[in-house]
Order: sequence, then C-alpha cells, then structure tokens
Amino acid sequence: QVTGYLDDCTCDVETIDAFNNYKLFPRLNELLQSDYFRYYKVNLQKPCPFWEDNSHCGMRDCAVQPCPSDEVPDGIRAGSYKYSEEANSLAEECEEAKRLGAVDDSLSKETRQAVLQWAQHDDSSDSFCEADDIHSPDAEYVDLLLNPERYTGYKGPDAWKIWNSIYEENCFKPQNVKRPLASGRGESFIYLTKWVSRVCVEKRAFYRLISGLHASINIHLSARYLLQDSWSEKKWGPNVTEFQQRFDEVLTRGEGPRRLKNLYFLYLIELRALSKVLPFFERPGFQLYTGNESQDAEMKHLLLEILHLAKYFPLHFDENSFFAGNKKEAAKLKEEFRLHFKNISKIMDCVGCFKCRLWGKLQTQGLGTALKILFSENLIEKIPESGPSYGFQLTRQEIVALFNAFGR
Repeated sequence: QVTGYLDDCTCDVETIDAFNNYKLFPRLNELLQSDYFRYYKVNLQKPCPFWEDNSHCGMRDCAVQPCPSDEVPDGIRAGSYKYSEEANSLAEECEEAKRLGAVDDSLSKETRQAVLQWAQHDDSSDSFCEADDIHSPDAEYVDLLLNPERYTGYKGPDAWKIWNSIYEENCFKPQNVKRPLASGRGESFIYLTKWVSRVCVEKRAFYRLISGLHASINIHLSARYLLQDSWSEKKWGPNVTEFQQRFDEVLTRGEGPRRLKNLYFLYLIELRALSKVLPFFERPGFQLYTGNESQDAEMKHLLLEILHLAKYFPLHFDENSFFAGNKKEAAKLKEEFRLHFKNISKIMDCVGCFKCRLWGKLQTQGLGTALKILFSENLIEKIPESGPSYGFQLTRQEIVALFNAFGR
C-alpha cells in the first residue's frame, strides 16, 4: 500500500485517491468517450532520429506491419488448399501480429468528414514537444477507444533501450549514475534515488515526472495483460505477478513504492495545469467542435465541470517554487527543461511497437502540454473574455493529448 505524504508537496495519497475515484475520474471518463476526445491524429511512420532502427519489434506479436502477401503461402491466401503445419503457423503469426500490434485506424465516413473540419480550429504555438506534422500524408486519425493501451508483447532489449535513453540522456543527472538495463537489479537505482534527493526542486521534479510516466505505462500494461491466447479467443486482464515485479517493495529493493508516489506526483502536476487553464476553455467562443451542436455543448459543459473541480482541489502542487531563483539562471534552467522534454518526445518515434508508440506519443504530448500551461501563467491571465487568444493557444491535438494523458 502506498500511503502518506508526497515529497515536495503538501498533498497525500489518500486525499488524491478520494478526490479522483469519487469526484473527478467518473466525469473525465465520460468526456474521453466523446468524439472530440477519442480521435487523435498521429504520425506513426516518423523515423527514429537517434539511432538506426531496423527492427520494429523484438516479438512478432507486436509487429505492426501486415505481413507482405508474398510471404504468405498461396494456399492460405486462396483459403481452399490444404497446407503444411509450418504454413499454418506462419499465417497465424501474421494474423497475430495484426491483431495484437497493429493500430486500428478505421474511422466511419461521418467521422472522416468531421475531422476534416477540426483542422480549421487548430493553431500552432511554442511547445514542450516535438509535435507531429499533422498535415503530413503519413499522419492519420486513430480511434483511441479501438486501440486501448495494453500489453502487446513489446519488451526486452528494444523496450529497455527506449527507457534507458530517456533516463540516461534527459534526466539532468550526474554521468556516473548508470541506470540498469533490467528491472529489479538495481544497485544504481539506489544511487539515483540518493542523487534525486540532493538536487534542486526543478531537476528533481523533472526526474519524478518521467518516473511517474514510466510507472503509469507499466501499470496499464500490467492491468491489461494478455492472460489467455488461444485460437478461439484472446483475454486481457490484470497480471498481479507482472505488477509486483515492477512495484513490490521487496522485489524492487524499496524502489517500487517510490515509482508509485511519482505517479501521484505526475497526477498533481497535470491536475494543477487543468486548474490553471480554465480561462482558456471558459471563453464563450471556445467550442469542442465536432459538428454535432448539442453534443458539443454538452461536452463543453462537462469539460468546464471537470476544470472547476480541478480548480477547487484543496492541496495543489505549488509550482511557484519552480524557477524562482536568480532570473538569468532560472531562464536558462527553464529552457533546458523544455529542450530535455522535447528530446523525450522525439525518442517516442523510436518505439518499435506502434500501439506503444501511439500511447507513448500521446502521453508525452499530454505532459508537455501540462508543462506549457504551467509556464504560461502570465499569458493565460491576459486572455480576453471574448475574441481570439493570441498570447496563449492550444491546438486540438494538445487538448486531446492533455485530457487523455490525465485520464491514463
């Protein structure tokens, strides 16, 4: 059980649990089922900018490319011949790859027409993320409800390489602290934890946000694990053993509960951003535009209800402690913070499994949007009640990512 106060905060786990489980999450979940929030445009074809990435996935089950037809024996394609056991297993593996790893980008005709109109409501602005070029021919709308975040079989050296790059290159940490390449074997984790406790609040917060994001993804993979895999059905559900390996206090040498507390810290940061961005969404001119007027109005009402709940949460994280020292040093640190985070968003294009890449990109963009909001407080305060908001802007992509990441 994770209980008690969180470091660098006045808040405790129990207050967050009660607030989230009974007040906020049921409303947020309803919002995320709506058309505006379920369709996310993403480019899953961008090449990895940091290393040659020739393997899409260590396991066939999370390969995302449908098998080339010339690899599949004629007998299978025709469907009317008897074929060898080897050919049979190849066909099953191909089908498997498509079912487990492939992103389902099927959209209804009505939705396709509606999403074309969403583009006119988008403006670009300075951000913490390497945003996809949503006008690229490779960018496609994906239905998040058809593509839930869950275990796809993507693990091992390729998956660890991603997290290693994120921690090694981006967490403001001393060079001599190395992160282990396997879970649970963590002498260097102990040094890393000691180091984290000694650095300034901003660098510590950055590390804890990344750790919280890592914990969130691992929880979802453990909660929707492939438990049964037979020819007749696939069954996903909670895998307690997998969860314990990542978070049990004894198995992780005390690190697991810290990871979970970092998840609560991430929640507080994103909740704080929602409380700050209320003026942007409150303007009469802002609409969650899908073309269905009555549903759009209903969803905006629900959105504002969620943001008001966030605003009146009693124990918010106090972001005034961020970058509060020497102005020149603070500006330098803030820019470093932004560039580090941008780098992390680029690393998501190196993830070999497309479903994992989809949710990785969405959640980093959501967190990047939360940081952008927290660092734009002065601009948000100046937003006029009517007319366009020139100083501060959120694109539809950022809005969808922000709320879905918080939903995770």
